Amino acid sequence: MTEEEYKKQLSPAQYHILREKGTERPFTGEYNTHYEDGVYSCAACGNDLFRSEQKFDSGCGWPSFDDEIEGAIERQRDTSHGMIRTEIMCANCGSHLGHVFNDGPTPTGIRHCVNSLSLDFREED
Repeated sequence: MTEEEYKKQLSPAQYHILREKGTERPFTGEYNTHYEDGVYSCAACGNDLFRSEQKFDSGCGWPSFDDEIEGAIERQRDTSHGMIRTEIMCANCGSHLGHVFNDGPTPTGIRHCVNSLSLDFREED
């Protein structure tokens, strides 16, 4: 899609996060404390990103996942804001999701820190 098409499809806040690499305030997102069974997908293109069993409460204020659906996420170095981090993006459309850290408490040791506004959720039985 073009940026104009994304602007028509997404809310202004979603567009800022997904297409302009913004972030939402911690502890404000719809999916931070959401623990239903299902799949989290990219709000911009619908690409499935995470399964509910990969989600955990990290206490950081954003939805956290200890793994991803294979091939769903791309990574790139992010040196913005005076930090060195690893940005995560949707592998299908390149939209910004958040960042990944190697400080997760689960056996994977990974914490995908994701903006709720970059996600949609679909229940599964």
